[in-house]
Amino acid sequence: MSDSENSEVYKTVDHLFRTEAGKMVSVLIHLFGFANMEQAEDIVQDTILKALEVWKWGKVPENPRAWLYQSAKNKAIDLIRREKLKYKIENELSYLLKSEYTLAPAINELFTEGEIKDSQLRMMFASCHPGINVEAQITLILKTLCGLSVKEIANAFLVPEDTISKRLYRTKEKIRNEKISLDYPGADMMQARLEAVLKTLYLLFNEGYSSSHPEKLIRQDLCEEAIRLVVLLSENKKTNLPQTNALLALLCYQASRFDSRIDDKRYIILLKDQERSQWNKFLIQKGNEYLTLAAKGEAIHEYHLEAAIASIHANAKSYQATDWKMILNIYNSLLAITHNPVVAINRCIAIGEAENYHKAFKELSLLKDMQENFHHLTVKGEVLMKVGNASEAITAFNKALTLTSSVAETELIQRKIKSCTALLS
Repeated sequence: MSDSENSEVYKTVDHLFRTEAGKMVSVLIHLFGFANMEQAEDIVQDTILKALEVWKWGKVPENPRAWLYQSAKNKAIDLIRREKLKYKIENELSYLLKSEYTLAPAINELFTEGEIKDSQLRMMFASCHPGINVEAQITLILKTLCGLSVKEIANAFLVPEDTISKRLYRTKEKIRNEKISLDYPGADMMQARLEAVLKTLYLLFNEGYSSSHPEKLIRQDLCEEAIRLVVLLSENKKTNLPQTNALLALLCYQASRFDSRIDDKRYIILLKDQERSQWNKFLIQKGNEYLTLAAKGEAIHEYHLEAAIASIHANAKSYQATDWKMILNIYNSLLAITHNPVVAINRCIAIGEAENYHKAFKELSLLKDMQENFHHLTVKGEVLMKVGNASEAITAFNKALTLTSSVAETELIQRKIKSCTALLS
C-alpha cells in the first residue's frame, strides 16, 4: 500500500475513533456494567487497532463503521462466552446473556442504530449519579463516553493534566468501593441530571471548536456529535427545557462560522476579517429559532446569555455594525452568574470595543490568576497593540507561544509579532 493510501487509512480510523468509540463504549458498559468499564474500553481499543492493521494491508471496507461494530460485537460475545469478564454482570440484561439462544440476539439488539443513538445519552445520564460530584461526573463522561484525552479535559477545566488523572482515578475507585450502580435513572429523573449532561456537551463542542490537537484548529466531528446529542435532548419532552434550546442556539451560531474561520492554508481568520457571506445562513436561522424557544419561562441560564452574545455576532451585517455595548452588558451579567475567568477575559475585549482599550487593559490586569493562561496572554498582547505599546505586546505574544502546540495558533501569534515589530521600526 502506498504512503498516500496508508495516510487515508489512518485518517479514516482516526475519524471513526472520534465519532464511534464513545458510542461503542457506551453500549458495552450498558452490556457489561460499569464495573467492567476497562474491559469495554479495551474491546473498543482492540477493535480500532485491528481495523488499522487489517485495512492498511488490504483496503478499507465499503462500510467501515459496520465493520467496527461487527468486530466489537464478536469480541463482546467471545468474552462473555469465555466468562473472562473481571466482574459479574448484574443488570437487566444479565439473564439474556446466560443462554446461547439469547446471547447473540441481545448483543445484536444493543448494537442497532436506534439503540446506539440512545445508549450514549443513557450512559451519560447514568454517569450523573448524585453520589459523585458534578466535576467528576463530567470528567468521567468526557473521558469514557466522548473519548477526550486527559490533556483535552484538562484544557476544558483549566487545570493541570495530573489533576484530571487523579480525579478519574478517585472517581472510579469511589464507584467501586461504594458499589455505586450507574444505571439509567428513568425519565422522571432526567431533569435532575440534565445540567451536568448539557455542560458535558458544551465542553465537548468547545474542544471541537478550538481543538487542543496540534494540527487541527477545528474538530468538526466533535462539534457535530455535541450538536447531535443536544438535538436528541431537545426532542425529548423531559429534557426539552429552555436551557437545552439556549445551548442548541449557541452551538448553531458557533458552527455557522466553520467555513470562514480558517483559510486555504489552514491559517486562522479572526472574526473581524471573516467573510460573512461564507457564514452558514441555515444554521444562523436555526440558532434564531432555538433562541426564541429558549425564551419561554422566566429563568435566565448562562447558555441564554452566551447564545445572546453569539446571536448579536451572527446577525450583525459587519464587524463595525456589531452592537458592542449590548455585548458588554450581557458579558457583565454572564460574569456575575458564572465567575468564569475565560468569560472575564472575553469581557475585556468587549470593553475595548464598546468603550476603550486603556480601560480593557486595566480590567485585564486585575485577573491575577490568569496571567500564565494562553488566552489571557494573546488578548493582553492584542490590547497592548491597541493602546500603542508594541514592545510589551511582543513580550506577551512570545510568552503565549510557549503555551501552545497548535500550528494555527502559533502562526497567528507570529503574524501579530511581525505587526508589532513593524510598528517599532
